[in-house]
Amino acid sequence: MNRILGIELRRSAALGAALLIAVAGTIVLHATAGRWSTGWMALAMTQREYLAVLSPLAMAAGAWQSYREHRANVAELLAAVPRPRPQRMVPILATTALAVLVAYLVTLLAAAPRIADTARYLPPAAFVVVAVGLVAMIASVWLGLAVGRLVPALATAPALAVIGFALLILGPHALPDGGFTAAFSPAMGMSMFSGYDTVDGGVSAAQALWMAAVAVAGVVLFAVQNRKFAFAALLPLAIGATATALVVPTGDAYDQGTLDPVAQELVCTDDTPRVCVSRAHEGLLPEVTPKARHAWELLTKTSIVEAHEDTSTFSPATSPRPRADTALMSITVDKHGHLAHPGRLEPTMLTGVAYWLLDREPTAGPDGLEFHDPDAVKLWKELQALPRAEAEARVIAVYQAAQKCQDTTDLLSRGAR
Repeated sequence: MNRILGIELRRSAALGAALLIAVAGTIVLHATAGRWSTGWMALAMTQREYLAVLSPLAMAAGAWQSYREHRANVAELLAAVPRPRPQRMVPILATTALAVLVAYLVTLLAAAPRIADTARYLPPAAFVVVAVGLVAMIASVWLGLAVGRLVPALATAPALAVIGFALLILGPHALPDGGFTAAFSPAMGMSMFSGYDTVDGGVSAAQALWMAAVAVAGVVLFAVQNRKFAFAALLPLAIGATATALVVPTGDAYDQGTLDPVAQELVCTDDTPRVCVSRAHEGLLPEVTPKARHAWELLTKTSIVEAHEDTSTFSPATSPRPRADTALMSITVDKHGHLAHPGRLEPTMLTGVAYWLLDREPTAGPDGLEFHDPDAVKLWKELQALPRAEAEARVIAVYQAAQKCQDTTDLLSRGAR
């Protein structure tokens, strides 16, 4: 069998297809590294989202392989072999599947070194997301083989690529958001809105079921000798669609499943003052700690004793429980997986009076990022004009009032009341 697969790999377009898909996937991932540099789950989900590009390429590769065999009259040659047609189809099905599997994994491995030194959190769901992507690639290339056999024309492969791309990009947007739509499109539901996003197990199971049904339908279409029996491919599609609809979570269950609570858990330094980041950003703790502790030193006259990452999310809406002894900090990751704009971390912890505490001119942004904020400049100049002790008293008053959710209006200009 290995010899047969080796021959099939050499004579078919599988190797060329694998190279094309791997190169295209690698280019797309590295061109958008800022979307997945937060960690392994983000990388797996972003690669799945780019199935909108990779899946049409796999379909086109399958269609091109069928066209090549039709042009070379391979079918007539194989018909002389005293073996059932389904058995004669196994080598080409296996080689094309192997080609797209390798291409998908090579794309993933080519991106991994960029975040290998900072990405620490590797949830089991990431492996499931990758596995579903592999099933989707197999389904795509087998569907392409089937379409190429039914319509053996030179234009079939490029036409299939364009149609597949349009359907995967535009089709889901014509349907309402939610688990049901995501279940029938392997690229849907993969957009990252925070570093704590994940894919619910029910959604992955539904997507895997549907992609497996498409793969089986593709094999049926590719194997049937009489086109009159092509409708038999509808049976696995009907079964797969039914099973998918029964498994996929919808509504609130789908929304709640998009967040990973373990990724939001805090990981803290052993020594004090404690600095804590989310498990998803655990690799950034050595970079965050000195910045956070410098900001804490400026707040020693307040009740602040710890600094925690702000793990708030927009959808679904979550936020950490407010604590009077804790300062929150927003953490962003650059395209290399490290802390983005380190100079911004302290101002975000110190809020409105950050630049006075840091003794930094507000007209020159952190890390050289220029911005113009007249109110910040005015406030900074007013505090600079005051005696140091009076300015500190007003700043502390504002901070204490903010911690108690009290009105801070005019506290800086009038002093503590």
